[in-house]
Amino acid sequence: MRNIQLTISRGTCSTVRASLLVLLSLAIAHAIPDYSGLPPGPYCAGRFDTGRCCPGRQDDCGAPILSTTCYCDDFCNRTREEDCCPDYWSHCKLITLPTEDPLFGGNIRQCFHEGKYYKHGETFLSNCNICKCSSLGQFAKIRCDEKRCLMDTDLLRELESQWDMSWTPGNYSKFWGRTLTDGIELRLGTLNPGKSMYRMNPVKRHYNPDALPREFDARLKWPRDISGIKEQGWCGSSWAISTAQVASDRFALMSKGAEAVNLSPQHLISCNNRGQQGCRGGYLDRAWLFMRKFGVVDEDCYSWSGMNDKCRIRKRTDLRGAGCNRSPNPFRTELYKVGPAYRLGNETDIMQEILISGPVQATMKVYQDFFTYQRGIYKHSRVVENYPTGYHSVRIVGWGEELYGNSPPTKYWIAANSWGSDWGENGFFKLQKGRNECEIESYVLGIWPKTVPYN
Repeated sequence: MRNIQLTISRGTCSTVRASLLVLLSLAIAHAIPDYSGLPPGPYCAGRFDTGRCCPGRQDDCGAPILSTTCYCDDFCNRTREEDCCPDYWSHCKLITLPTEDPLFGGNIRQCFHEGKYYKHGETFLSNCNICKCSSLGQFAKIRCDEKRCLMDTDLLRELESQWDMSWTPGNYSKFWGRTLTDGIELRLGTLNPGKSMYRMNPVKRHYNPDALPREFDARLKWPRDISGIKEQGWCGSSWAISTAQVASDRFALMSKGAEAVNLSPQHLISCNNRGQQGCRGGYLDRAWLFMRKFGVVDEDCYSWSGMNDKCRIRKRTDLRGAGCNRSPNPFRTELYKVGPAYRLGNETDIMQEILISGPVQATMKVYQDFFTYQRGIYKHSRVVENYPTGYHSVRIVGWGEELYGNSPPTKYWIAANSWGSDWGENGFFKLQKGRNECEIESYVLGIWPKTVPYN
């Protein structure tokens, strides 16, 4: 913490008192020792006129106190030793010390932080850091951990000061008090997408971009079939949520509503545990392989807990054996399964896939400023490039473009996040399109659901 030196130039009493009030509001009694229990003196008052003690450093400007010497010069309040005479502040600087003010409990050597006072040894939480007040030595200081907080006020100010921002940042209270490490480990949850997808051959169709619409939103085309927004909480489960929701959307669309279902991400977290880490992250290829081989149940049958709880459904079973007695399709007996996941290789192929088959799963690299996103077309800021990042899986549900002045249109993806509807644009966000921003176009997957005919 920066130490504030109490140096008040000579002048009228009113000026001194005004200066003191300003300093007190910043860091109350930064360096005034506790003189309780010492003889009352006089010390400086016995040698100098009121308000006229020694300027600068003068070793002979002092008075005896107990078995040593205290000082009355301006230097005494700059040293590390508590060597000012007890009446130095009141006699030399015309500062009256509040020795019995209940605000200070009779001891003015306290710490001041963000509008509150703390006693020696008292600990408190400042955002994501634990702080402690220490008044050992001359200066009362606050010492805090130096963890980087997920919601960082300095970062917010820096983002808000940038003139070329195409999106608006904001302060989310639900992220306050958490570290950036917490955000990466518990608010994301997709492990190494490069490793997860290297075995998947991309499907490259190379559609003519001029043949595709400039704007499209699956929510508008299929309003009854597209899943809503989830809140994953502090469970690094984007791998499971995005997998379950993309599959749910595809089942509803491919069956023309006959198998409109909300599949259970908790089933994946609890039961897809081979090589996966549950709320600490998972691989997408293993999630899709589990759904392809064993299938999953719906949300009503295996509700969300956001925890690494014990699996309560046998891997090789049917809906009845899993205890799931209700299904939109009375002819379905097996769990909901999918075909092999496939990777989409470029921007136009992603667009065509969404246009024909519905939302796709995409993995993006998350920088710290993404947590602050409120609205607009997101592009990560350079100021966060040196801080830790992680990978997060979302659903891309559409795209569009916006005009800014005389510049060419800015293209964007429309994506669904899993941080609740109180984040971003009602849980969704826009991300710059066509430039692989945050690697969003590098790891995009589609699947075909195994629907059961409704006869």
